[in-house]
Amino acid sequence: MHCAFDLEREQFDFLEITDQSEAELIDRVPVVAGEIRIGDRAYLQAERIAKVMAQGGDVVVRAAWKNVRWLDASGKPFDLIGHLKSCREEVIETPVWLGLKKKGEPLKMRLIALRKSEAATQEARRKINKEAKAKGKQVQPETLIAAGFVILVTSLDQEEFPSGTVLKLYRMRWRIELAFKRLKSLIGLRAPPAKDPRIAKPWILAHFLIALVTEPLSQELGVSPP
Repeated sequence: MHCAFDLEREQFDFLEITDQSEAELIDRVPVVAGEIRIGDRAYLQAERIAKVMAQGGDVVVRAAWKNVRWLDASGKPFDLIGHLKSCREEVIETPVWLGLKKKGEPLKMRLIALRKSEAATQEARRKINKEAKAKGKQVQPETLIAAGFVILVTSLDQEEFPSGTVLKLYRMRWRIELAFKRLKSLIGLRAPPAKDPRIAKPWILAHFLIALVTEPLSQELGVSPP
């Protein structure tokens, strides 16, 4: 299920069902000029972000230290880890460019990194080491350094959206996770009762139809008294 959630209205407003060969794409949903798309690391796709921006949209996307070509203003590789290590501020901001795999000008973006607390950093590193040990892999030192930060890239204007505002926008992404929990707990959206697409697809669509009908009503009712 590929879904989009409108944070302003607290509603799902797009749904597409595909087989497992279809990946998550930040430009899968038709772009509305002026909108802001918020996504996690899976959506750090330079070519796809370029398509959103070309249609008048903006993005706030969480970033890993690798899996993307970090460039500086001259088009040379940008040492993200070295930059994070050299800075001492709690919130770090610098212009960066994302290199495209195909021909085209790199995307000019803002990199915003929030330094985690010592406790949060240690917990993140513990999970990384545990997962690597379970898979028999060696953890790269850069990964442990990056674990000490929440790293974002955004196309939003710096004057209108300073770094603190961008970080607040990204925190709103957790409301999407809560929306999926509501689908599972209140509407009963779980694994379909059959693998046959002729049964599974209508079953999923029926549950989402319930969500589309009931979510606006729940907003009108407001919060129940204690």
